[in-house]
Amino acid sequence: MTSMSFCTIMKKIIVKISPYLLFLPYLILFTIWVLISQTKGTFGDEGRYLLYAHNLIHGFYSPPVPDINLSNGPGYPLLLVPFIVLKFPLISITLLNALFYYFSIIVIFKALKEIVSFGMALAFSLVWASYYIAYQSIPLIHTETFTYLLISILAFSVLKAFKPENLSNVKKYVLLSGFILGYIVLTKMIFGYVLLIMTAGSGLLWIFNRNSLNYRKGIIILLVALLTTVPYLLYTYHLTGKIFCWGTGNSSLYWMSTPFEGEYGDWKGNLKLNPSINGNYNIQGSDSILRAHHKADFEEIYKYKGIEREDVYKRLAIRNIISHPIRYAENVIYNIGRLVFHFPFSQAIQRPIILLILPLNGILLTLILYSLIPTIVNWREIPMSVRFLLILVILYLGGSVLLSAYVRMFTVIVPILLLWIAFVLQNTLLIKLKYDKKPSLEP
Repeated sequence: MTSMSFCTIMKKIIVKISPYLLFLPYLILFTIWVLISQTKGTFGDEGRYLLYAHNLIHGFYSPPVPDINLSNGPGYPLLLVPFIVLKFPLISITLLNALFYYFSIIVIFKALKEIVSFGMALAFSLVWASYYIAYQSIPLIHTETFTYLLISILAFSVLKAFKPENLSNVKKYVLLSGFILGYIVLTKMIFGYVLLIMTAGSGLLWIFNRNSLNYRKGIIILLVALLTTVPYLLYTYHLTGKIFCWGTGNSSLYWMSTPFEGEYGDWKGNLKLNPSINGNYNIQGSDSILRAHHKADFEEIYKYKGIEREDVYKRLAIRNIISHPIRYAENVIYNIGRLVFHFPFSQAIQRPIILLILPLNGILLTLILYSLIPTIVNWREIPMSVRFLLILVILYLGGSVLLSAYVRMFTVIVPILLLWIAFVLQNTLLIKLKYDKKPSLEP
Protein backbone atom coordinates (compact mmCIF):
# COMPACT_ATOMS: atom_id res chain seq x y z
CA MET A 1 0.00 0.00 0.00
CA THR A 2 1.50 3.33 -1.03
CA SER A 3 1.65 6.26 1.35
CA MET A 4 -0.73 8.17 -0.93
CA SER A 5 -3.38 5.46 -0.83
CA PHE A 6 -2.96 5.13 2.96
CA CYS A 7 -3.57 8.89 3.38
CA THR A 8 -6.62 8.66 1.12
CA ILE A 9 -8.06 5.78 3.15
CA MET A 10 -7.42 7.59 6.43
CA LYS A 11 -9.09 10.73 5.10
CA LYS A 12 -12.19 8.75 4.10
CA ILE A 13 -12.34 7.17 7.55
CA ILE A 14 -12.02 10.53 9.32
CA VAL A 15 -14.68 12.10 7.10
CA LYS A 16 -17.16 9.38 8.07
CA ILE A 17 -16.49 9.65 11.82
CA SER A 18 -19.02 11.72 13.74
CA PRO A 19 -17.47 14.93 15.09
CA TYR A 20 -18.87 13.99 18.51
CA LEU A 21 -16.64 10.94 18.45
CA LEU A 22 -13.77 12.64 16.64
CA PHE A 23 -13.32 15.27 19.36
CA LEU A 24 -14.30 13.04 22.31
CA PRO A 25 -10.70 12.83 23.63
CA TYR A 26 -10.89 16.55 24.36
CA LEU A 27 -14.01 16.09 26.49
CA ILE A 28 -12.10 13.51 28.51
CA LEU A 29 -9.14 15.90 28.79
CA PHE A 30 -11.33 18.80 29.93
CA THR A 31 -13.14 16.63 32.49
CA ILE A 32 -9.84 15.48 33.99
CA TRP A 33 -8.62 19.10 34.01
CA VAL A 34 -11.70 20.17 35.99
CA LEU A 35 -11.37 17.33 38.47
CA ILE A 36 -7.70 17.98 39.24
CA SER A 37 -8.12 21.77 39.38
CA GLN A 38 -10.86 22.03 42.00
CA THR A 39 -10.55 24.92 44.42
CA LYS A 40 -11.92 25.14 47.93
CA GLY A 41 -14.64 27.76 48.20
CA THR A 42 -14.82 30.39 45.47
CA PHE A 43 -12.09 31.99 43.40
CA GLY A 44 -11.92 35.38 41.63
CA ASP A 45 -15.26 36.44 40.20
CA GLU A 46 -17.01 33.16 41.11
CA GLY A 47 -18.59 34.63 44.24
CA ARG A 48 -20.15 37.49 42.29
CA TYR A 49 -21.80 35.22 39.71
CA LEU A 50 -23.14 32.94 42.44
CA LEU A 51 -24.44 35.97 44.36
CA TYR A 52 -26.33 37.21 41.31
CA ALA A 53 -27.83 33.75 40.82
CA HIS A 54 -29.01 33.75 44.46
CA ASN A 55 -30.49 37.23 43.90
CA LEU A 56 -32.46 35.94 40.89
CA ILE A 57 -33.85 33.11 42.98
CA HIS A 58 -35.09 35.70 45.47
CA GLY A 59 -36.79 37.80 42.80
CA PHE A 60 -34.28 40.58 42.11
CA TYR A 61 -30.91 41.04 40.42
CA SER A 62 -29.18 44.15 41.74
CA PRO A 63 -29.52 45.61 45.23
CA PRO A 64 -31.88 48.62 45.25
CA VAL A 65 -30.90 52.29 45.17
CA PRO A 66 -28.42 53.55 46.31
CA ASP A 67 -26.40 50.30 46.34
CA ILE A 68 -26.99 49.41 42.69
CA ASN A 69 -24.50 46.83 41.44
CA LEU A 70 -24.62 45.73 37.79
CA SER A 71 -21.06 44.46 37.35
CA ASN A 72 -22.22 41.95 34.75
CA GLY A 73 -25.37 40.96 32.92
CA PRO A 74 -27.73 38.14 33.95
CA GLY A 75 -26.88 35.74 31.11
CA TYR A 76 -24.51 33.54 33.11
CA PRO A 77 -26.23 33.81 36.53
CA LEU A 78 -29.45 32.61 34.85
CA LEU A 79 -27.58 29.47 33.82
CA LEU A 80 -26.46 28.92 37.42
CA VAL A 81 -29.94 29.22 38.95
CA PRO A 82 -31.04 25.56 38.43
CA PHE A 83 -27.81 24.26 39.99
CA ILE A 84 -28.32 26.41 43.08
CA VAL A 85 -32.04 25.67 43.39
CA LEU A 86 -31.36 21.93 43.19
CA LYS A 87 -28.35 22.33 45.55
CA PHE A 88 -25.91 20.64 43.20
CA PRO A 89 -22.24 20.83 44.24
CA LEU A 90 -20.18 23.56 42.58
CA ILE A 91 -18.09 20.95 40.77
CA SER A 92 -21.16 20.13 38.66
CA ILE A 93 -21.05 23.65 37.17
CA THR A 94 -17.38 23.42 36.24
CA LEU A 95 -17.91 19.94 34.80
CA LEU A 96 -20.53 21.60 32.62
CA ASN A 97 -17.72 23.86 31.36
CA ALA A 98 -15.99 20.76 29.99
CA LEU A 99 -19.11 20.10 27.92
CA PHE A 100 -19.32 23.73 26.82
CA TYR A 101 -15.78 23.72 25.44
CA TYR A 102 -16.26 20.29 23.84
CA PHE A 103 -19.44 21.40 22.07
CA SER A 104 -17.79 24.67 21.00
CA ILE A 105 -15.18 22.59 19.13
CA ILE A 106 -17.88 20.60 17.35
CA VAL A 107 -19.90 23.68 16.45
CA ILE A 108 -16.90 25.63 15.13
CA PHE A 109 -15.93 22.54 13.11
CA LYS A 110 -19.39 22.54 11.52
CA ALA A 111 -19.13 26.29 10.94
CA LEU A 112 -15.75 25.92 9.25
CA LYS A 113 -17.10 23.22 6.93
CA GLU A 114 -19.56 25.81 5.60
CA ILE A 115 -16.75 27.93 4.10
CA VAL A 116 -13.56 25.85 3.81
CA SER A 117 -12.50 22.34 2.86
CA PHE A 118 -12.87 19.41 5.25
CA GLY A 119 -9.12 19.27 5.83
CA MET A 120 -8.90 22.97 6.64
CA ALA A 121 -11.97 22.72 8.89
CA LEU A 122 -10.46 19.81 10.79
CA ALA A 123 -7.08 21.53 11.16
CA PHE A 124 -8.49 24.77 12.55
CA SER A 125 -10.95 22.94 14.81
CA LEU A 126 -7.99 21.12 16.30
CA VAL A 127 -6.24 24.47 16.74
CA TRP A 128 -9.22 25.70 18.78
CA ALA A 129 -9.45 22.39 20.64
CA SER A 130 -5.75 22.69 21.55
CA TYR A 131 -5.81 26.42 22.34
CA TYR A 132 -4.58 25.87 25.88
CA ILE A 133 -4.73 29.57 26.83
CA ALA A 134 -8.52 29.19 26.95
CA TYR A 135 -8.25 26.21 29.30
CA GLN A 136 -7.64 28.49 32.30
CA SER A 137 -11.36 29.28 32.58
CA ILE A 138 -12.64 25.68 32.32
CA PRO A 139 -12.25 24.82 36.05
CA LEU A 140 -13.81 28.13 37.14
CA ILE A 141 -17.37 29.42 37.52
CA HIS A 142 -16.63 32.24 35.09
CA THR A 143 -18.39 33.40 31.94
CA GLU A 144 -15.59 32.69 29.45
CA THR A 145 -16.15 28.98 28.73
CA PHE A 146 -19.89 29.49 28.33
CA THR A 147 -19.14 32.40 25.99
CA TYR A 148 -16.88 30.16 23.85
CA LEU A 149 -19.92 28.02 23.08
CA LEU A 150 -22.19 31.03 22.45
CA ILE A 151 -19.65 32.61 20.08
CA SER A 152 -19.24 29.32 18.19
CA ILE A 153 -23.01 28.89 17.84
CA LEU A 154 -23.28 32.49 16.63
CA ALA A 155 -20.61 31.89 13.97
CA PHE A 156 -22.37 28.74 12.72
CA SER A 157 -25.86 30.24 12.71
CA VAL A 158 -24.73 33.46 10.95
CA LEU A 159 -23.01 31.43 8.22
CA LYS A 160 -26.21 29.41 7.74
CA ALA A 161 -28.43 32.51 7.89
CA PHE A 162 -26.71 34.18 4.94
CA LYS A 163 -26.65 31.08 2.74
CA PRO A 164 -29.10 31.12 -0.21
CA GLU A 165 -31.10 28.13 1.03
CA ASN A 166 -34.85 27.59 1.33
CA LEU A 167 -36.62 30.47 3.07
CA SER A 168 -37.86 28.56 6.14
CA ASN A 169 -34.34 27.33 6.93
CA VAL A 170 -32.91 30.84 6.56
CA LYS A 171 -35.57 32.30 8.87
CA LYS A 172 -34.69 29.76 11.54
CA TYR A 173 -31.02 30.66 11.49
CA VAL A 174 -31.67 34.41 11.30
CA LEU A 175 -33.77 34.19 14.47
CA LEU A 176 -31.26 31.90 16.16
CA SER A 177 -28.40 34.27 15.31
CA GLY A 178 -30.29 37.20 16.79
CA PHE A 179 -31.19 35.36 19.99
CA ILE A 180 -27.64 34.04 20.52
CA LEU A 181 -26.13 37.48 19.89
CA GLY A 182 -28.59 38.95 22.38
CA TYR A 183 -27.68 36.34 24.96
CA ILE A 184 -23.98 37.07 24.41
CA VAL A 185 -24.78 40.71 25.24
CA LEU A 186 -26.48 39.58 28.46
CA THR A 187 -23.38 37.53 29.30
CA LYS A 188 -20.63 39.98 28.26
CA MET A 189 -21.96 43.53 28.48
CA ILE A 190 -19.31 45.05 26.18
CA PHE A 191 -21.12 43.33 23.31
CA GLY A 192 -24.09 45.57 24.08
CA TYR A 193 -22.19 48.58 22.74
CA VAL A 194 -21.02 46.50 19.77
CA LEU A 195 -24.66 45.63 19.09
CA LEU A 196 -25.76 49.28 19.19
CA ILE A 197 -23.04 50.39 16.76
CA MET A 198 -23.73 47.50 14.37
CA THR A 199 -27.48 48.14 14.48
CA ALA A 200 -27.03 51.83 13.66
CA GLY A 201 -24.55 51.07 10.86
CA SER A 202 -26.60 48.23 9.38
CA GLY A 203 -29.72 50.38 9.51
CA LEU A 204 -28.02 53.05 7.39
CA LEU A 205 -26.71 50.47 4.93
CA TRP A 206 -30.15 48.89 4.64
CA ILE A 207 -31.76 52.26 3.92
CA PHE A 208 -29.49 52.67 0.88
CA ASN A 209 -29.72 48.98 -0.12
CA ARG A 210 -33.35 48.07 0.55
CA ASN A 211 -33.41 45.53 -2.25
CA SER A 212 -30.49 43.60 -0.76
CA LEU A 213 -31.63 40.43 1.01
CA ASN A 214 -28.32 40.21 2.89
CA TYR A 215 -28.65 43.67 4.42
CA ARG A 216 -32.20 42.81 5.41
CA LYS A 217 -31.03 39.63 7.12
CA GLY A 218 -28.32 41.54 8.94
CA ILE A 219 -30.65 44.18 10.34
CA ILE A 220 -33.19 41.53 11.40
CA ILE A 221 -30.48 39.58 13.26
CA LEU A 222 -29.44 42.73 15.11
CA LEU A 223 -33.01 43.78 15.92
CA VAL A 224 -33.80 40.31 17.28
CA ALA A 225 -30.66 40.59 19.42
CA LEU A 226 -31.86 43.94 20.76
CA LEU A 227 -35.31 42.51 21.49
CA THR A 228 -33.68 39.67 23.43
CA THR A 229 -32.08 42.23 25.74
CA VAL A 230 -35.18 44.43 26.17
CA PRO A 231 -36.42 42.85 29.45
CA TYR A 232 -33.02 43.45 31.04
CA LEU A 233 -32.77 46.98 29.61
CA LEU A 234 -36.22 47.81 31.01
CA TYR A 235 -35.06 46.54 34.39
CA THR A 236 -31.84 48.61 34.34
CA TYR A 237 -33.78 51.68 33.16
CA HIS A 238 -36.22 51.27 36.05
CA LEU A 239 -33.27 50.91 38.42
CA THR A 240 -30.98 53.65 37.09
CA GLY A 241 -33.09 55.92 34.88
CA LYS A 242 -30.52 55.41 32.10
CA ILE A 243 -31.33 54.12 28.59
CA PHE A 244 -29.21 51.24 27.27
CA CYS A 245 -27.57 50.70 30.64
CA TRP A 246 -25.84 47.34 30.12
CA GLY A 247 -24.02 47.45 33.44
CA THR A 248 -21.56 49.25 35.68
CA GLY A 249 -17.85 49.21 34.97
CA ASN A 250 -16.46 52.74 34.85
CA SER A 251 -13.76 51.86 37.39
CA SER A 252 -12.09 50.03 34.51
CA LEU A 253 -12.14 53.22 32.44
CA TYR A 254 -10.75 55.17 35.41
CA TRP A 255 -7.74 52.89 35.84
CA MET A 256 -7.22 52.82 32.10
CA SER A 257 -6.95 56.61 32.11
CA THR A 258 -4.26 56.76 34.81
CA PRO A 259 -1.66 59.41 33.85
CA PHE A 260 1.11 58.37 36.24
CA GLU A 261 4.47 56.94 35.22
CA GLY A 262 4.87 53.26 36.02
CA GLU A 263 1.12 52.62 35.66
CA TYR A 264 0.00 50.97 32.43
CA GLY A 265 -3.79 51.16 32.59
CA ASP A 266 -4.52 47.75 34.15
CA TRP A 267 -7.43 47.52 36.56
CA LYS A 268 -6.45 47.79 40.22
CA GLY A 269 -9.75 47.49 42.06
CA ASN A 270 -10.79 49.76 44.90
CA LEU A 271 -8.19 51.73 46.86
CA LYS A 272 -8.13 51.19 50.62
CA LEU A 273 -7.77 54.72 51.96
CA ASN A 274 -6.63 53.76 55.45
CA PRO A 275 -4.27 50.76 55.33
CA SER A 276 -4.41 50.32 59.12
CA ILE A 277 -8.10 49.46 58.98
CA ASN A 278 -9.24 46.13 57.57
CA GLY A 279 -12.00 46.82 55.08
CA ASN A 280 -13.62 45.45 51.98
CA TYR A 281 -11.43 47.46 49.65
CA ASN A 282 -8.51 45.63 48.19
CA ILE A 283 -5.93 46.94 45.76
CA GLN A 284 -3.93 44.78 43.37
CA GLY A 285 -0.41 46.14 43.20
CA SER A 286 1.92 48.31 45.29
CA ASP A 287 -0.60 49.81 47.68
CA SER A 288 1.55 52.69 48.95
CA ILE A 289 2.45 54.00 45.48
CA LEU A 290 -1.10 53.72 44.17
CA ARG A 291 -2.45 55.39 47.30
CA ALA A 292 -0.12 58.33 46.80
CA HIS A 293 -1.31 58.70 43.20
CA HIS A 294 -5.03 58.08 43.60
CA LYS A 295 -6.02 58.81 47.21
CA ALA A 296 -7.56 62.20 46.43
CA ASP A 297 -9.69 60.71 43.64
CA PHE A 298 -10.93 57.84 45.80
CA GLU A 299 -11.79 60.16 48.65
CA GLU A 300 -14.23 61.76 46.23
CA ILE A 301 -15.36 58.44 44.72
CA TYR A 302 -16.25 56.98 48.15
CA LYS A 303 -18.61 59.84 48.89
CA TYR A 304 -21.07 58.17 46.50
CA LYS A 305 -22.62 54.77 45.87
CA GLY A 306 -24.09 52.86 42.95
CA ILE A 307 -24.78 54.82 39.77
CA GLU A 308 -23.58 58.11 41.27
CA ARG A 309 -20.21 56.50 41.99
CA GLU A 310 -20.12 55.27 38.38
CA ASP A 311 -20.66 58.83 37.19
CA VAL A 312 -17.72 60.04 39.31
CA TYR A 313 -15.47 57.28 37.93
CA LYS A 314 -16.40 58.35 34.40
CA ARG A 315 -15.95 62.07 35.09
CA LEU A 316 -12.49 61.53 36.58
CA ALA A 317 -11.51 59.23 33.72
CA ILE A 318 -12.57 61.79 31.11
CA ARG A 319 -10.62 64.44 33.02
CA ASN A 320 -7.48 62.28 32.88
CA ILE A 321 -7.90 61.48 29.18
CA ILE A 322 -8.42 65.14 28.21
CA SER A 323 -5.51 66.29 30.39
CA HIS A 324 -3.12 63.51 29.35
CA PRO A 325 -4.16 62.19 25.90
CA ILE A 326 -0.67 60.87 25.05
CA ARG A 327 -0.50 58.86 28.29
CA TYR A 328 -3.92 57.41 27.54
CA ALA A 329 -2.76 56.48 24.02
CA GLU A 330 0.27 54.75 25.58
CA ASN A 331 -2.04 52.86 27.94
CA VAL A 332 -4.09 51.72 24.95
CA ILE A 333 -0.92 50.27 23.41
CA TYR A 334 -0.07 48.56 26.70
CA ASN A 335 -3.65 47.29 26.78
CA ILE A 336 -3.20 45.58 23.41
CA GLY A 337 -0.21 43.80 24.94
CA ARG A 338 -2.29 42.66 27.92
CA LEU A 339 -5.16 41.61 25.67
CA VAL A 340 -3.01 39.37 23.49
CA PHE A 341 0.08 38.55 25.58
CA HIS A 342 -1.00 39.15 29.22
CA PHE A 343 1.69 41.82 29.59
CA PRO A 344 2.51 44.44 30.96
CA PHE A 345 1.03 44.94 34.43
CA SER A 346 1.98 47.92 36.58
CA GLN A 347 3.55 47.29 39.99
CA ALA A 348 2.95 43.56 39.77
CA ILE A 349 5.07 40.43 40.00
CA GLN A 350 5.73 38.99 36.54
CA ARG A 351 4.26 35.55 35.98
CA PRO A 352 5.95 32.69 34.09
CA ILE A 353 2.61 31.92 32.40
CA ILE A 354 3.52 34.64 29.89
CA LEU A 355 6.05 32.20 28.42
CA LEU A 356 3.14 29.91 27.49
CA ILE A 357 0.99 32.70 26.07
CA LEU A 358 3.65 34.41 23.93
CA PRO A 359 4.33 31.65 21.34
CA LEU A 360 0.72 30.58 20.80
CA ASN A 361 -0.80 34.05 20.55
CA GLY A 362 2.31 35.23 18.68
CA ILE A 363 1.55 32.73 15.91
CA LEU A 364 -2.12 33.70 15.98
CA LEU A 365 -1.28 37.42 15.79
CA THR A 366 1.02 36.75 12.81
CA LEU A 367 -1.82 34.96 11.00
CA ILE A 368 -4.18 37.83 11.84
CA LEU A 369 -1.78 40.40 10.38
CA TYR A 370 -1.32 38.27 7.26
CA SER A 371 -5.08 37.86 6.82
CA LEU A 372 -5.74 41.61 7.04
CA ILE A 373 -4.25 42.43 3.63
CA PRO A 374 -6.24 39.89 1.55
CA THR A 375 -9.34 40.86 3.52
CA ILE A 376 -8.97 44.57 2.74
CA VAL A 377 -8.12 43.93 -0.92
CA ASN A 378 -11.00 41.48 -1.45
CA TRP A 379 -13.57 42.97 0.94
CA ARG A 380 -16.46 42.99 -1.55
CA GLU A 381 -15.78 39.38 -2.58
CA ILE A 382 -15.89 38.09 0.99
CA PRO A 383 -19.24 36.47 1.89
CA MET A 384 -21.60 38.72 3.82
CA SER A 385 -21.67 36.26 6.73
CA VAL A 386 -17.89 36.43 7.20
CA ARG A 387 -17.95 40.23 6.95
CA PHE A 388 -20.73 40.40 9.56
CA LEU A 389 -18.71 38.29 12.00
CA LEU A 390 -15.50 40.17 11.25
CA ILE A 391 -17.10 43.56 11.94
CA LEU A 392 -18.40 42.16 15.24
CA VAL A 393 -14.84 41.11 16.15
CA ILE A 394 -13.29 44.45 15.12
CA LEU A 395 -15.77 46.44 17.20
CA TYR A 396 -15.37 44.12 20.17
CA LEU A 397 -11.58 44.26 20.14
CA GLY A 398 -11.63 48.02 19.45
CA GLY A 399 -13.85 48.59 22.47
CA SER A 400 -11.84 46.21 24.64
CA VAL A 401 -8.56 48.09 24.21
CA LEU A 402 -10.18 51.33 25.42
CA LEU A 403 -10.86 49.75 28.83
CA SER A 404 -8.57 47.66 31.02
CA ALA A 405 -8.29 44.33 29.20
CA TYR A 406 -6.92 40.87 29.87
CA VAL A 407 -6.03 37.89 27.72
CA ARG A 408 -9.25 36.08 28.73
CA MET A 409 -11.15 38.82 26.89
CA PHE A 410 -9.22 37.94 23.75
CA THR A 411 -9.81 34.20 24.04
CA VAL A 412 -13.61 34.51 23.80
CA ILE A 413 -13.36 35.82 20.24
CA VAL A 414 -10.70 33.36 19.03
CA PRO A 415 -13.21 30.92 17.43
CA ILE A 416 -14.35 33.62 14.98
CA LEU A 417 -10.76 34.74 14.35
CA LEU A 418 -9.81 31.15 13.47
CA LEU A 419 -12.79 30.88 11.13
CA TRP A 420 -11.77 34.08 9.34
CA ILE A 421 -8.10 33.08 9.10
CA ALA A 422 -9.05 29.65 7.72
CA PHE A 423 -11.23 31.31 5.07
CA VAL A 424 -8.41 33.66 4.02
CA LEU A 425 -5.80 30.89 3.90
CA GLN A 426 -8.15 28.66 1.93
CA ASN A 427 -8.46 31.34 -0.74
CA THR A 428 -4.92 32.73 -0.80
CA LEU A 429 -2.40 29.99 -0.03
CA LEU A 430 -1.46 26.93 -2.03
CA ILE A 431 0.49 24.46 0.10
CA LYS A 432 2.16 21.52 -1.64
CA LEU A 433 3.67 18.80 0.50
CA LYS A 434 4.94 16.76 -2.44
CA TYR A 435 7.65 17.95 -4.85
CA ASP A 436 6.70 18.20 -8.53
CA LYS A 437 10.05 16.66 -9.35
CA LYS A 438 12.99 15.27 -7.45
CA PRO A 439 14.94 18.17 -5.87
CA SER A 440 18.49 18.64 -6.93
CA LEU A 441 21.46 20.38 -5.34
CA GLU A 442 22.87 21.22 -8.73
CA PRO A 443 22.93 25.00 -9.49
